[in-house]
Amino acid sequence: MHPTARRALAAAAGLALLVGASACANDEQQAAENVPGVTDTEVVIGTHQPLTGPAAPGYSKISAATKAYFDHVNSKGGVNGRKIVYKVMDDGYNPANTDNVVRKLVLDDKVFALLGGLGTPTHTNVLEFVKAQKVPDLFVSSGSRNWNQPDKYPTTFGWQPDYTVEGKILATFVKQQFAGAKVCHFGQNDDFGRDSLLGVEKVLGPVAAKQTYTPTNQQVGPAIGALKAAGCQVVISASIPGFTALAMGQAAGQGFKAQWVVSNVGADYTTLSKQLGDKKVILEGMLADNYLPMANDASNPWIQAFTKIHQQYNAANPIDGNAVYGYSMAYTFVQALLAAGKDLTREKLLDAVRKGGFKGPGLTPFRYSEDVHAGYSGVRMNKVTGGVQSYFGPTWTTDDGDGEVKEFTETPTAPPADAIPTT
Repeated sequence: MHPTARRALAAAAGLALLVGASACANDEQQAAENVPGVTDTEVVIGTHQPLTGPAAPGYSKISAATKAYFDHVNSKGGVNGRKIVYKVMDDGYNPANTDNVVRKLVLDDKVFALLGGLGTPTHTNVLEFVKAQKVPDLFVSSGSRNWNQPDKYPTTFGWQPDYTVEGKILATFVKQQFAGAKVCHFGQNDDFGRDSLLGVEKVLGPVAAKQTYTPTNQQVGPAIGALKAAGCQVVISASIPGFTALAMGQAAGQGFKAQWVVSNVGADYTTLSKQLGDKKVILEGMLADNYLPMANDASNPWIQAFTKIHQQYNAANPIDGNAVYGYSMAYTFVQALLAAGKDLTREKLLDAVRKGGFKGPGLTPFRYSEDVHAGYSGVRMNKVTGGVQSYFGPTWTTDDGDGEVKEFTETPTAPPADAIPTT
């Protein structure tokens, strides 16, 4: 071949490589630019919350705490240089409204991910839509086992202990401490109540009596009357705060003196005492469970750190169990964003959660893996004494199957500087 022709061919080949490399780089840049809700300076996420409606007492304050934590993180530069924009929409704890607001968040606001959508009946109503849109659906604020279906809903993850895990642990405690007592169950008429009852009966067998309530109907008197008539001595209650207060208030009014053992989602003392007012004395002796630091434990380093954030960004609201929930969930989300890396995509975020390994305020490990999309693995019991809700006894872990309930003894992780994770 003539030298001139050889040089021309080499030049052409080099140009082709440059064009190809440039095209690949442009494709990667375009792909990055096309990630919904992500720019070089911010990441936009959204949630549906019951700012009004039957679940608003207590729960309406969760998103305020989550936003306060993100404001704190943003003040320190955000995550990988991006500020977190948190869009909160009210669904009134109404599944039809949830469908509307989630569609708006995903289709109109183009959020990168959903975070902490609250409620079993509400969030169940949007699972198929979220799946079709391939939106990361992280840390649903509910313990339903619906969120732990990675084959069916690959982008959805729980965060708190699921209700069957909780039910098994509550039942194990009751079996140990109230041997021979007639144990009954009061629960929400959806997967919340059903999953809780499933866990309880895995340990105790069939309960002596069971009654349910519907969140849109506050008339719980007949259900409580039926539990009283059945001679129930212990009532395990899977109820949101408003219905815990209604149920215990009705029990007191009917002279029904059972021991109440309440799911963590409906047992925050600050929330319940505010609802009950001068009747809050009926909360004395209430047993419940939790998996996060107690809001009233001023010696806990996580509470100390969250209190500083609360005073600066969320002082208009009480620092109660709902606030601690919001701060703690936001902390886990920042961990997931960090693990997803600087070149943020939806799939990288999902991979980060599947990989798991997150440690934070919780008392027990997370269960996340390729095959498990459930959150925390256990709880610890607490009791109201003298108007103070305090932990006692060991921390327990289990699964939602037939695994045993085991004592967990690992020391909780201490918070990092500024309560902002670095890995």
